Amino acid sequence: MPEQRVYNFAPGPATLPEEVLQQATRDIINWQDLGMGVMEVSHRGKAFMACYQEAVQDLRDLMAIPDDYAVLFLQGGAIGQNAAIPMNLMSLAKNGPKADFVVTGIWTEKSVKEAAKYGQAHIAATSQANGFTDIPARSTWQLSDDAAYVHICSNETVGGVEFQDIPKVNQPLVADVSSNILSRVWDIQQFGVLFGGAQKNIGPAGLGITIVRKDLLGHAMPITPMVWDWTKQAENDSMLNTPPTFGVYLAGAVFKWLKRQGGVAAMEKINIQKATMLYDCIDQSTLYTSKVAPTCRSRMNVTFYLKDESLNERFVEEAAKRGLANLKGHKSVGGMRASIYNAMPLAGVEALVHFMKEFERGV
Repeated sequence: MPEQRVYNFAPGPATLPEEVLQQATRDIINWQDLGMGVMEVSHRGKAFMACYQEAVQDLRDLMAIPDDYAVLFLQGGAIGQNAAIPMNLMSLAKNGPKADFVVTGIWTEKSVKEAAKYGQAHIAATSQANGFTDIPARSTWQLSDDAAYVHICSNETVGGVEFQDIPKVNQPLVADVSSNILSRVWDIQQFGVLFGGAQKNIGPAGLGITIVRKDLLGHAMPITPMVWDWTKQAENDSMLNTPPTFGVYLAGAVFKWLKRQGGVAAMEKINIQKATMLYDCIDQSTLYTSKVAPTCRSRMNVTFYLKDESLNERFVEEAAKRGLANLKGHKSVGGMRASIYNAMPLAGVEALVHFMKEFERGV
């Protein structure tokens, strides 16, 4: 067992701020001097309700979320919301349930398949022919006049493709922001809905976050399960059933940590620095290569390949010995992937770049 924590480049569940984890280890045993741990208190009690309300407000502060948006802390992750979204929004379509999708990777492919159970899931654009290594130009999108909304994934963790700008559309824009939420500044008013799992940039697996413009509430299909009905959840502070209390608590702790770092704008500057350092190493190398178009390279999930793939296993093993963990790429695309979310310190990326250069010199 390592004597100290490794640099964990896993895509999710992912690394969390060490000081937040240290705080959590204390609060698991005795939270707020209550004589019980944070996972043991009632979700209806005064202490947890205050924790929940602070977490919501801190998220609103960090993302500058206007009052006309509801913030929901839910369960089921982004996969669950792939069902909840069409059930809550597709009825807004003019000529029967329908939505448009811009497919840029595995996660939007899954979104299309799930939405197709509830209405027409129209693919307005896709980069499948290019192996999901870029994002179709906005001018090529074949959007429908009668769609209820347009669905995108702002950052595809598997391929390492990220929207650098929020696309402008006439219908409400729905975005899966699981892997780059709180990593860059957004104008929330350009979205109808933002949703995602917390296990990449916010907290532990099990908590999902949905931010929805309030005028989009109240349109759920009759078949919508109560737990997926955004209106009912908004009316009940996301507590129709017992919420993932530890997930809410830890997310709240991460939000406060982010505030102490200077907020989202400050984190974005660091994220640009980390990603630039890593991509420069790749681009200047004769061993490593990136397949993603430079205009849409992800700041959060840097995918790269060794030109001599027979070295893959050795690379991963030697990296692990240096305390650089979980660099193997997704099984569907191979290669390597370094997930460098907010909680990955600059020192971790520096250590990875140092190793990559040393490894290249040795082969």
